[in-house]
Amino acid sequence: MTSHVENWIDIGALTDIPVRGARVVKTHQGCIAVIRSAAGEVFAIDDRCPHSGGQLSQGIVHGRSVTCPLHNWVISLETGEAQGADEGSVKTIPLKIDGGRILMLLPILQSTRAA
Repeated sequence: MTSHVENWIDIGALTDIPVRGARVVKTHQGCIAVIRSAAGEVFAIDDRCPHSGGQLSQGIVHGRSVTCPLHNWVISLETGEAQGADEGSVKTIPLKIDGGRILMLLPILQSTRAA
């Protein structure tokens, strides 16, 4: 049997990510785009567009969305859902800010045995 344990990882300072910019964090779950909006909000999503795998970290950030650099799909940073007529989604990853540091929630699978 396995259980999930919360694991908040410090991935850097908020100021490390430019406004309307992104950084990529490589994890055991794959590459994650950490994106900062013009309003200073920070979001984390899978770094692959659901359409053809374009790097969302290289896209244009506008409001709470990012536009894929390959075929202009617009992805919600809040939900990970494609916008407009496009269909598909990417995984979103919880973040929190603590003392100017960005913390990302990465679950850890633990094996548990019955005694």
